[in-house]
Amino acid sequence: MLHATEKHKADLISTVIEAAKSRLSAANAKLVCRFIENYYAHVPPSDLAEATAESLFGAALAHWKLAAKRTPGRETLRVYNPNLEEDGWVCEHTVIEIVNDDMPFLVDSVTSELNRQELTVHLVVHPVIAVKRSKDGKMEGLSSTAKPSKRAVSESFMHLQVTEQSGKRLQELAKDLERIIKDVRCAVEDWAQMRQTMSSIIDELDKSPKRIAAEDVNEAQDFLRWAHNNHFTFLGYRDYDFIGSGKGAAVIVNRKTGLGVLRDPSVVVFRELQNLASMPPEVRAFVSQGNLLLVTKTNSLSTIHRPVHMDSIGIKRYDSKGKVVGQRIFVGLFTSSAYNRSVRDIPLLRLKAKKTFERSGFPPASHDGKALLNILETYPRDELFQVSESQLLETALGILHLHERQRVALFLRRDDFERSMSCLVFVPRDRYSTALRQQMQEILEKAFKGDQLAYYTQLGDSPLARLHLIIQTTPGKIPNYDVDEIEADLVEAARSWSDQLQQKLTASHGEEKGLRHFQRYRHAFMAAYQDRFNATQAVKDIEHIEKTLETGVLCMSLYRPVEAEDDSVWFKVYHPDKPIPLSDVLPMLEDMGLKVLDELPYQIHPDVNGGRLVMIHDFGLKTRDGSTVNLAAVRQKFQDAFIRIWAG
Repeated sequence: MLHATEKHKADLISTVIEAAKSRLSAANAKLVCRFIENYYAHVPPSDLAEATAESLFGAALAHWKLAAKRTPGRETLRVYNPNLEEDGWVCEHTVIEIVNDDMPFLVDSVTSELNRQELTVHLVVHPVIAVKRSKDGKMEGLSSTAKPSKRAVSESFMHLQVTEQSGKRLQELAKDLERIIKDVRCAVEDWAQMRQTMSSIIDELDKSPKRIAAEDVNEAQDFLRWAHNNHFTFLGYRDYDFIGSGKGAAVIVNRKTGLGVLRDPSVVVFRELQNLASMPPEVRAFVSQGNLLLVTKTNSLSTIHRPVHMDSIGIKRYDSKGKVVGQRIFVGLFTSSAYNRSVRDIPLLRLKAKKTFERSGFPPASHDGKALLNILETYPRDELFQVSESQLLETALGILHLHERQRVALFLRRDDFERSMSCLVFVPRDRYSTALRQQMQEILEKAFKGDQLAYYTQLGDSPLARLHLIIQTTPGKIPNYDVDEIEADLVEAARSWSDQLQQKLTASHGEEKGLRHFQRYRHAFMAAYQDRFNATQAVKDIEHIEKTLETGVLCMSLYRPVEAEDDSVWFKVYHPDKPIPLSDVLPMLEDMGLKVLDELPYQIHPDVNGGRLVMIHDFGLKTRDGSTVNLAAVRQKFQDAFIRIWAG
């Protein structure tokens, strides 16, 4: 039995087909009806719940007309706002129609671009239909099956409805989508050749310079084989030549080698490789040093599959004397296995982890040994590809020792090309929040004069949350920094209101009395109070509360917040056990020449278990005649007058 929504869809499509039969010529109706059946076959019923038969007929027929003629190897694309006069149907959204050779990554690449442009995708219709065409590209018919044959080629039909656009935006959106589809086509067409190129490089590595350890060469070959074995999505390839030296050093793109998204020599994936001479000395040294393999991130976001910075696998070329003379670079995306598989199963990473563990000196079966292995397994995978063995050991040991003391800690890695700073921040899990992440991001952006490129959060069973922030920087212009100072700023940002209260009480009263007060008041202040007052102000309030509890009489504090005007003041009244009647207080304040603009009550419960209540009434006041208030001159007289009137 069909579900209600499925039945609704079936009835709707039947109505659309009947409309085609009645409104089209007999010659066209039969073919169009088959097209409509294929067109909506796999659309979820819920996506069509609000659609009308008229709009579905108009959308399918418009796409059919667009597909009437197409040159194989080229997409046909239209972005428009359908209207009744010109198109014969209407839609409240902007419609995108694409007809293309069927290939991987089309839908997710197109929708990623739409999301990047912050357009809401309201509907996606994506049938793959085997189409028969004449030599000049005219549609002659549809295959009886979805599978391609000698005469029928699988074609991708994409119909998307997005947030309404108008004017030039329609043409701009069409150009952007054409660029995305071109990139997909280039990557798919050159995929086999890129894989063959990597196979050839694997064989060439047998001739690596003797100064490179055989273990490193073998591991590099194993890693490339692993990537080649469907663990890396090949999107582009290019060969670079390093020529000259010193100020004359330069990087030349071998224009004949470009494949995939790097077919066009003008496409830049590493801005830093454009001019070796302008690189900072340490970066230039890195490019020419003996590492056989370099796995890192490019400057460019992928236009294919996922909108993230592309991964890069660089293999250096050497001359007969062992000098670095160039680099072969594959760009693409590591598949999910690179992130989900154990480090010990991935070449290159397994060797790095093995050497790091050996240098730690921990026995594998020891508590510290097992903890270090877990740290290496859960280390951010992109970081693991890029970090050096020495820095990995230093950071991993720092994380290991951190688990013994739950506190905020910062670990930094400077990108080898100085394009970014990778910041691993550990925070007690119960203190982590979006607001804290944003605050920490601002601290790190300021420290490195950069902008946040990406962030990743890990919240698991550990008592520590891990925040991984990538701060984009300018090569050669990363400011001098002190890790301890930056970490201290992060610690302060993560300090809870309760922590700050403990610190201020201890500073004000000494450790013994301060901690005694803290135990008494750590849970006394409600969230509304904490949102408005800082710990320094709470310490002052505690003095008044203690006096009120000791004497049993009302206490007061006339004060002016830093943001208040000169004719405004605030007046706190501390009262034991119960609230004070506002009808008693407001006339008194008004008779003293003030207007009461606000009253904010706070219940304070020292010693939560059975402790006495103290009410704080905080009155916002303004002089009735607009005159300024000299707070220092009037505070004591005002408070003396108020308490005498209150006492009758």
